[in-house]
Amino acid sequence: MKKTFLTFLLVFLPVSAVLATPSVAPSSAAPYVLANTEVHDLAAPALKRDYQIYVSLPASYASSTKRYPILFVTDAPYAFPLIRSLTPRLGKGAFGLEEFILVGLSYAKGETPEYSRRRDYTPNDRAEPGLQSDMPGRKPAHGEAEGYRRFIADTVFPFVAKQYRADMGRKVFAGHSYGSLLGAHILLTEPAMFTHYILGSPSFWYGDKVMFEREKAYNATHKDLPANVFFAVGGLEKVKPGSKDARYNERHDLVRDMHAFEKVLKSRKYASLRVQSMVLDDEDHLSVGPNITTRGLKWALPANK
Repeated sequence: MKKTFLTFLLVFLPVSAVLATPSVAPSSAAPYVLANTEVHDLAAPALKRDYQIYVSLPASYASSTKRYPILFVTDAPYAFPLIRSLTPRLGKGAFGLEEFILVGLSYAKGETPEYSRRRDYTPNDRAEPGLQSDMPGRKPAHGEAEGYRRFIADTVFPFVAKQYRADMGRKVFAGHSYGSLLGAHILLTEPAMFTHYILGSPSFWYGDKVMFEREKAYNATHKDLPANVFFAVGGLEKVKPGSKDARYNERHDLVRDMHAFEKVLKSRKYASLRVQSMVLDDEDHLSVGPNITTRGLKWALPANK
C-alpha cells in the first residue's frame, strides 16, 4: 500500500508538490549581533536623509586613556565586519597592526545599497546609459559625492571626535570600487581630510573618466597634495578580448586606469604626496576586496615598533 501511494505521488502530483518543504513558523531566535560594536543614527538635513555609522573600539580602549587613529570605511554592511574579522588575524605586537577605532559608513536609511552608493559615491551624473534603478518608483540618482563628503566632514567627524578618544589628526579612508571613487573625489577636493587613502579597484572609468579631469583642475590651482595614497587592483580587473575566463571585465580596464592615474599623480612632483600601488594576481573585482583590505591595513596602520 505504501509503495502504491508513493507511485501515485510521483506520477500524478507536480514535482514541486512532492518536494515541497513543510511550512515552518517564523523563528523566534535572536539575530546574530557583532559583539562590542555600536550603531548610531546621524541625520543629514542638507541631504534630506539619515544614515547609520557602525563603530568598533580597540581591545585596549576601556583600560587606556590614549587617543587612537580612526579608520573610516565605506560600504559598511560588507566592509565593517570584514575588517573586524581580519584585524586580529594580522598578528599581534610588532607583527600586527596599531590599534585603531573602526567607523563604518553605511547607506542611507530606507534605501538599497546600490541606490545609495551610486548616488553618494559618484562625483557627477554622467552615469552609464540605460542604467536602471533598483528602487521602484525612483529614478537612478548619481553625482552627490560632494554633498556626502560634507556630511562626513561636518557631521560624522564632530560626532566621532565628541564620543570617542579619537586622534582626529590621523584619519584613514578605505573604499572599494565606487567607494574608492568617493575617496578620489575627497583626495582632489580636500586632501587633508584624511592622512591615508586606501583606494581599492577605483572606478576611474566612471563619468567619462572625470577623475582625470578633476586631477588636472586640481593641479592648475595647487602646488601640493598632502596625502598618502595606496592603490590596489585585482590582476583580472582588465579587459582581455577572446578570453573565456568570465572573471575578466567586459568593458572597463581598471588595471590600466589605475596605473594611468598613479602616473599622472607622480608626474606632478607634489612634495607631500606619497603614492604606491599593487596589482594582486588571480583576483577579480568581487574576490579582491579582502586581499586589498589586508594589504591596505598593513600599509596604513603598521604596528608601532
